[in-house]
Amino acid sequence: MLHRSKKELNRMLLYQWHELGRHWMSPWIQLADANAKIFSNPNSWLSRLPGAERVSAYNELVYRLGKDYEKPEWSIHQVDKDDASIPVVEQEIIRKPFCRLLRFKRYTDDAGSIATLKEEPSVLVVAPLSGHHATLLRDTVRTLLRDHKVYVTDWVDARMVPMSEGEFSLDDYIAYVEEFIRHIGADKLHVISVCQPTVPVLAAVSLMAGRGEKTPRSLVMMGGPIDARHSPTEVNGLATRKPLSWFENNVIHTVPETYPGHGRKVYPGFLQHAGFIAMNPSRHFMSHWDFYSDLVKGDQQDAQSHRQFYDEYNAVLDMPAPYYLQTIRTVFQEFLLPRGKWKVKGELVNPAAIRNTALMSIEGELDDISGLGQTAAAHAMCSGIPKTRHRTLVVEGAGHYGIFSGRRWREKVYPQVRDFIAKYA
Repeated sequence: MLHRSKKELNRMLLYQWHELGRHWMSPWIQLADANAKIFSNPNSWLSRLPGAERVSAYNELVYRLGKDYEKPEWSIHQVDKDDASIPVVEQEIIRKPFCRLLRFKRYTDDAGSIATLKEEPSVLVVAPLSGHHATLLRDTVRTLLRDHKVYVTDWVDARMVPMSEGEFSLDDYIAYVEEFIRHIGADKLHVISVCQPTVPVLAAVSLMAGRGEKTPRSLVMMGGPIDARHSPTEVNGLATRKPLSWFENNVIHTVPETYPGHGRKVYPGFLQHAGFIAMNPSRHFMSHWDFYSDLVKGDQQDAQSHRQFYDEYNAVLDMPAPYYLQTIRTVFQEFLLPRGKWKVKGELVNPAAIRNTALMSIEGELDDISGLGQTAAAHAMCSGIPKTRHRTLVVEGAGHYGIFSGRRWREKVYPQVRDFIAKYA
């Protein structure tokens, strides 16, 4: 009994232990950063010692493995369009406790270009609230800016939200999406949801349609678990093997007093990050080994690519516990949406009520997070949309991230998304 109590106490204090360890290691991590710079700086005599490049590489690797990763900046300051560079300004349109609605507004002094920009379609990109920050969609947003007015949901780290702001659930997520759609104007809007938000976005639009409200001109669903019973992945398997109580007892923790949201129940970002790494540890080990080797060889181009990727990948946020647990139950355990049994605050979610919105699903052939068929399942549910307004796309050779980021997204996926939106604009 005593052993069980100690185990329970350790579980309750895990977040606090993590913070204590992080602060204890901080001086050593900063020392590693200093050593890496000293042994690589050509103006330092230490950089001329035998083996200096290995010492520097080792210390930088230690620093990057142990440092804190803050939320990255969007850093979208311009977009290339018609052989011209157009300035872009990030604007906060709506601030909610758990999300900011941002717009990336393009500016130009050319009268002809101004007229063109005004006529281009408006797109709302609904980013995932599933561990990483919305900036993971930077490439998605930057590419869309070539031909669209772009808005994006920028979710707030739950540990930064004071308890006075109340809780946040999957139902609240849906309410946020509805509010953003109404604010921008559904009759002129196209919505793109990437991964996790495909479910709440489809729910939001279904509810709006059921009430007789205007709905967006088109929906583009990318790699999401609309019906997680199709081609289940390891992500789906964990949710079905464990009861909801297991998640509540093992991954939900309390934010410590060092943060504005202290006392809030969350799924901590550091635990999520550990889960990401555990899905493919050998790949990450080899990536870090290659980074060390590149530094020793002086290959700064490949080393910088590694830094940029892991600056984004290692930056994680805490998810509100009610939202996370409701998502596990609704989407991955009870499959309420495809079964037609999902009610949000008493309203039945009925995708068949959607009639005036075109629908496009995009899936990666090699997606190991949302398996083939999970996103395309939306088409059968949205039976009220005429068949001529449905479009499916399976991207050959693409994994999960490849359908919305990187060369394959820019060169193969985006042109089809652009044309689909233009068709219904």
